[in-house]
Amino acid sequence: MKIMNQVLEHPLYQRAYKEIQEAEQDRQYCKHDLGHFLDVARLAYIMKLEEGLTLNKESIYLTALLHDIGRARQYLEGIPHEEASALMAAEILRDLEVEDRQIEEILGAIRGHRASKEEKDCSLGGILYRADKKSRACYACVAAATCNWPEDKKNNKLEA
Repeated sequence: MKIMNQVLEHPLYQRAYKEIQEAEQDRQYCKHDLGHFLDVARLAYIMKLEEGLTLNKESIYLTALLHDIGRARQYLEGIPHEEASALMAAEILRDLEVEDRQIEEILGAIRGHRASKEEKDCSLGGILYRADKKSRACYACVAAATCNWPEDKKNNKLEA
């Protein structure tokens, strides 16, 4: 998927990614780095395969790469990161000439990725939400005792 590298090379993505890494340099909790983005993509793609969903692989990976890219704007300006991420994703995807229908599906998933979904929500947003939560190794986190995530959102068990 050539477009994945085009996203990573996009100037807005690179600038935002660098700002996130600088802002989270001393963060002891889950970080928002390329490892996290790819973990979310791979978990979502596994869910798609295991559940027999018809979701597009490219859309899954694009959504995962872009879902937290607005984190620095949340830290610096107080803008919810799902909103900032959707705005940045729209600009990046349009620059890469992604089809409008695919862009809207991706943006909808990004905007809604923090809202609880039903466990079997088969939409792109549903698997993004589930993959994002499962990507977190709360069960092995050294900072778990001071984490402010609600217990029902923590990934406290290793699951296949």
